Amino acid sequence: MSAQELFAAARPAAAWLPKRPWNGLTVLDAYCCQGGAGLGYHLAGFRVLGVDLAGQPRYPFPFLQADAVDFIRAHGTEFDFIHASPPCQHDSDCQRIQGNDHPDLITPTRKALEATGRPWAIENVRGALPKLRGPVMLCGAAFGLETYRHRYFEAGGGLRLPQPPHPGHTAPQAKMGRPIPPGHYGQFVGNFSGVDLARRVMGVPWMNRDGIRECIPPAYTRFIGRSAAAHLTGTLREAAA
Repeated sequence: MSAQELFAAARPAAAWLPKRPWNGLTVLDAYCCQGGAGLGYHLAGFRVLGVDLAGQPRYPFPFLQADAVDFIRAHGTEFDFIHASPPCQHDSDCQRIQGNDHPDLITPTRKALEATGRPWAIENVRGALPKLRGPVMLCGAAFGLETYRHRYFEAGGGLRLPQPPHPGHTAPQAKMGRPIPPGHYGQFVGNFSGVDLARRVMGVPWMNRDGIRECIPPAYTRFIGRSAAAHLTGTLREAAA
């Protein structure tokens, strides 16, 4: 199936999504969850299709329910760019403390991405750093967000991501799971309080607590998307020359 056919077969996008000019490029948002990454790519001008093993009723973009690795293998070549956020529970501090066991999906995801020949990015948490190859680190403070939420992005398929400056953490960070005092930054992980505040801080007003605790702030993937679009349009111009 072509990308056009996949979009046609998907659950439609939400009517409330902000309008923006389309840059002519498509992105596959694999392991999409509730769509924090997807909104960033949408704001960067991409047409977004999400895929997740769970039904994700809050995901606001065209959506297909499927295994992410299998979908990348079968259809990844139909997209201009692929983003993948394998579930981070295997490498998260919270799950490690609780002794929970989760599969490591970074390696099979990378293998599937590399086979597409498309540019791609894998996102994950600090605990996954030993498995990521030359990632850049994004921090909320670099984007004016009142949360630090470090996330790491490995790029491939010819894409190179710039490392933005990392501002100092001048605001105190509230303790995990506690209410956010004035002047503090929230962590918004685990069974945190202050869902409405987290929605405003991270720019994800449609999400519930389950989505927020794992989401990528859209500001991060807007940055990634702009870099990917510049790479892709440059590559296309070179091919046409």
